[in-house]
Amino acid sequence: MIDGGDVLLGFVAAAIRVATPLVLAALGEAVVERGGVINLGVEGSMLAGALAAALGATWGGPWAGFAAGGAAGLAVAGVFAAVAIGARADQIITGTAVTLGAVGLTGAVYRATLGTAAAGLTIPTFGAGPLGQGAPTWLALLLAPLTWWLLFRTRFGLQLRAAGEGREEAEAMGVPVRRVRALAVLAGGMLAGWGGAALVLAQVGSFAERMTAGRGFIAIAIVVLGRWHPVGVLVAGLLFGAATALQFLFQAMGLAVPYQLFLMFPYVLTLLALARGVGGVRAPAELGRNA
Repeated sequence: MIDGGDVLLGFVAAAIRVATPLVLAALGEAVVERGGVINLGVEGSMLAGALAAALGATWGGPWAGFAAGGAAGLAVAGVFAAVAIGARADQIITGTAVTLGAVGLTGAVYRATLGTAAAGLTIPTFGAGPLGQGAPTWLALLLAPLTWWLLFRTRFGLQLRAAGEGREEAEAMGVPVRRVRALAVLAGGMLAGWGGAALVLAQVGSFAERMTAGRGFIAIAIVVLGRWHPVGVLVAGLLFGAATALQFLFQAMGLAVPYQLFLMFPYVLTLLALARGVGGVRAPAELGRNA
């Protein structure tokens, strides 16, 4: 007989675990968008972070892999910052190009470094910590209030929000808008890289080409649903995690539901979030405008 309490606890644990990569990436993107920049390269940073984490963990353990994932995500974001902020190119086109480039580059590096050996490769991963959650999950939960503090209680956060609401006014007040935005993009890329690393080291345990499967774009939708606020982003990320984890709940209950329905569920939820969430929310005034 199935214990309802155990099933529920398993569902909650799975929801939190699945939400972790999304929350990390979405927190980073929330910081970026507060400054008036939209980075569609989040997917690319996550994918680069996932591959770097797999390689780093193979050579130096899970913490080395996690650090490598953050560095790779930051590097990808650096390309976006140089082109979209430094050269003032279109943010949407640049972010899309960065993601497509990351897809191709990670595929090439993966085949060159791992290739057919990947099937038998054992990647050291984070073990289960308190309440059955790995270290990346606790980091994500800690980063939500820290991100709130950064945005609303520091000089940098004030400058960033000013840049996101009125670039010309912020510059007139002496705010180094381009530098502040670039720093935000780099920080967001690092968090997205950590999100990709968490996917490999605390959830899947292996790497595959294009394994992020649109999670970077889902993270952008989470930012909108969370109203560009770190706490809201955390709650929205957990909601998406719960939507994905429903398949485990139904399987535990013995319900024969095609798994393909659950694969599409997060994307349907993304569309609903964008359709229903945007109407009552005001985005940063400068969001997406080229400096």
